Amino acid sequence: MDHENGSNCMIAKRSATVLSVLPRDRRADEAGLRSSFWPDAQDVHGAYTGSAEGFIEFTLGVFKTEPRNIHQITNVLIEFISPAKQLSRATSLRSNEGRTAAGSYVARFLLCGRYCDHFQKREGEWRIADRTVVYDWLEEQTQQAASPEIERFGFRQPIGTSHSNDPVYTLGSGKEHESRGGIAARSAGAELFFSGTWC
Repeated sequence: MDHENGSNCMIAKRSATVLSVLPRDRRADEAGLRSSFWPDAQDVHGAYTGSAEGFIEFTLGVFKTEPRNIHQITNVLIEFISPAKQLSRATSLRSNEGRTAAGSYVARFLLCGRYCDHFQKREGEWRIADRTVVYDWLEEQTQQAASPEIERFGFRQPIGTSHSNDPVYTLGSGKEHESRGGIAARSAGAELFFSGTWC
């Protein structure tokens, strides 16, 4: 393998590692959330500023009260600082839904922003050392009368739900649950094909 391909493989592997961490918080997966951050990580996340552990506890509470959340991560840019440090900026699009205190109406918010993450490699593993969320858009959408999910979705089945109850854990390979990062985490350890070369 020539020097250029060797460098490309290193970049591809490090990129795959970062990309395997970002989706670990999907489907309200507590273990996945915790495995994304170092224990001493800090999080500046809108109204919350403090330890990542504190934000995880806050988020787990939200998952219990909000019936439907959609979270998409796109346009990931990775900047390599050193062999053990890198920066990641990822665009986030999120739709949060929750019932009012009376339970009769649904409040829905659309949030757009960017995750600005510092990743650190410790003892061979990459995790987030600190995160700052930059907000670019917030929209409160029209409230609507609450309705049972089966009425809302009708024939559009299966319906997404939290962690191990979600259809993604039984569709496809059926091995989604095996590692804390699911399919994405396993892919980071797989061989990568980059620019005509296996890495």
